[in-house]
Formats: sequence, C-alpha cells, structure tokens
Amino acid sequence: MDATVTATPFSTLIRTASHEQHTEAETSTFMSDLLGGRLGVDAYTRYTEQLWFVYRALEDGSPALADDPVAGPFIQPELMRTTELERDLAHLRGADWREGLEPLPATAAYAARVAECARTWPAGYIAHHYTRYLGDLSGGQIIRDKAEKTWGFSRKGDGVRFYVFEEIANPASFKRGYRELLDAVNADDLEKQRIVDECKRAFALNTAVFRELGEVFPLSA
Repeated sequence: MDATVTATPFSTLIRTASHEQHTEAETSTFMSDLLGGRLGVDAYTRYTEQLWFVYRALEDGSPALADDPVAGPFIQPELMRTTELERDLAHLRGADWREGLEPLPATAAYAARVAECARTWPAGYIAHHYTRYLGDLSGGQIIRDKAEKTWGFSRKGDGVRFYVFEEIANPASFKRGYRELLDAVNADDLEKQRIVDECKRAFALNTAVFRELGEVFPLSA
C-alpha cells in the first residue's frame, strides 16, 4: 500500500483520485448541450427522472445505515433529495408523474449498485453518497441557475427544488464538515482505497447515464 494513503487527508485523496472521471462527467455532450441551452425542457425532465431513481436507491437505503459505525455519520437528513425531486417531477410531468416512468438501462445499473452497497457494504455506500451530494452542493447550483434562465422556472422554485438545500444555510461550511467526516472515516487504508475505487465507479456509472441521455437527445446536425 502506498504510504501517501496515510499521509494525505482522505478527503483530498478521494477528490484527486476521481478528478479525471469528474471532469469527464461534467463535460459530457449531453450536459454541455443541456447547460448550453441547446436542448428543450423535455431533456431536462428526462434527466430529472433519472436522478429520482438514483436518489431513491440512496435514500431508501439510508435508514438502515443510520447507526452503522462507518456510514452512520454521513446519514444527514438535510441532504435528502427524494421529496424535492418528486415535487420537481410533479411540476414537470403533472400530478400522475409516476405513470410510464422508467429508468434508462444505465440508470437502472447505477441505482442497483447504490442499493447493493447500501445493503452489503456501508463503506462503498459512502463513495456514492459523496459523489452525489457534494456534487449537488457544488456544480448543481450551476445547473439550477441555467435551468431557471433557460426554461423560466421560478428562482429556487418548482422544477429546480432538487438543487435547493433549504436546511443548509452555509454550503461552504457544510462541505468543510463533510470533508472532516471523510478524514475521520472508520476505515483502514485498504478499505479507504476500496472506497476511492468505488468513487471512480460511481462517476463511471453517472457518465454512462449521460451517454444514454445523449443518445436519446442527440442534437440534430
């Protein structure tokens, strides 16, 4: 095992190790087209639908992990997004928004992996928790701003509530606290390396969703 694993704070290690995948996800064709205003609100709606499947897997699995020595400290109610996603989907799809809602194959695979980690590997669950929620608190705000401007949603209102963390008054301070939790994670160096690997896997699963969304919403030449 590389000695730098112990010397480097785990929050730094996990961030730098997944940097390449993070960039790949952020610069996907679909996300570039969406943020560039080149796609319609139907593409944004389909993306929001995919998020619902992933977050339901994340959050359905969280109550059983609340007292877990490894994952427990990360289970924080103020992060939960499912209710907000459901309000957004009701706004985007109407009251019967659940009808005909299906995950893309990549989304189903992503949600299944999250659920599997929640059930069988709490440390692996942390990798998915980190990649989703810290991303929402950071880059998610760019998506919210673009969505409000492009499709006319009310500021921080229905349609973009997923990106609004009402119970987190100071995101920068919250993220600092989250990184401290990562640094103090109850795992040895080998397990930390496995968490980093799972974090890379989480980004790859997310990128696969973007790829499939890009196939559903190709820009006409």
